[in-house]
Amino acid sequence: MNKITTNAFHPMQLKISQADIGYKEILISGADAQLQSGEVCLLIGNNGVGKTTLIRSVLHQIAILRGTITLGDKNIQELSVKEIAEYIAVVLSKSAIPQNYTVNDLVSLGKYIHYPFYFELSKEDQKEVRETIENLGLQQYDATPLKNLSDGNLQKAFIGRALTQNSPVIILDEPTTHLDEKNKIIILKTLRKLAREHHKLILFSSHDWRLAKEFADKIWYIKDRTLHAGMVEDVLIRHHELTDPSLFNVNEYFKAPHIIAPPLYKEMLYSLLQKNSTADLSHLSFEFMDNRWHIDAKGNGYQCGSFEEILVLVKTLH
Repeated sequence: MNKITTNAFHPMQLKISQADIGYKEILISGADAQLQSGEVCLLIGNNGVGKTTLIRSVLHQIAILRGTITLGDKNIQELSVKEIAEYIAVVLSKSAIPQNYTVNDLVSLGKYIHYPFYFELSKEDQKEVRETIENLGLQQYDATPLKNLSDGNLQKAFIGRALTQNSPVIILDEPTTHLDEKNKIIILKTLRKLAREHHKLILFSSHDWRLAKEFADKIWYIKDRTLHAGMVEDVLIRHHELTDPSLFNVNEYFKAPHIIAPPLYKEMLYSLLQKNSTADLSHLSFEFMDNRWHIDAKGNGYQCGSFEEILVLVKTLH
């Protein structure tokens, strides 16, 4: 077996070098990126750009078209399926539900990657399974069949299985999709704690770039067949479309005004105006100061104290 070096002097590293990623057609060209033990990385990009394909390439479920992907000091292509399973715990967005399994059964399953399935888990293993279930807030569902769980709790149970696997790398494809805000934060705080305290390397995909600011160290952002990789803050600063409300443009005829405001207020105003107007508003300027909106329309000044007042004003300025 080709053992990967993971001691203190050789921390786990996932490295992509000059890789073309796709099936017959290239989705990501010339990708270069790397992650180290202790880092959390958010993989982001629009639907169809290759996020899941990139994950499957890292898992060597599909071959890359050019370049290399290395895990530790080994080319991923040199590792067997069993070795990859030992070093990488995976939570996919669409996982098959084992028939008649309970939450405890599924979370325990993570342990059997290390043993023949007929083995009985040790007391230490069983204790870790219980602690994982409690940390995810699933203790009341311990003996509940998976088929009776909500989508959110089912997702948390699959994440629990990955955690008990105790692999140095954890990869999650859209892990927070079915979770409400409270459970989303539980999962992300758990992942960050694993990275910091247990030196895990964690890569997870999502459509929500906002998660990166609070929970991730790195971003891998796929756009125009290119993988933009780096520190969260560096990538966000270089790609304003990630933080600009125009990312959510659903009205092709709408011409946006100039808006100076905190991000949340800016996004709310942008959404309000494009939902209710197809006009060219580029001649207007909005600035949020002292809890009021100050509007300039070709030299004429107005003030509004609410979004409702803004909507009324804009209709008179058409």
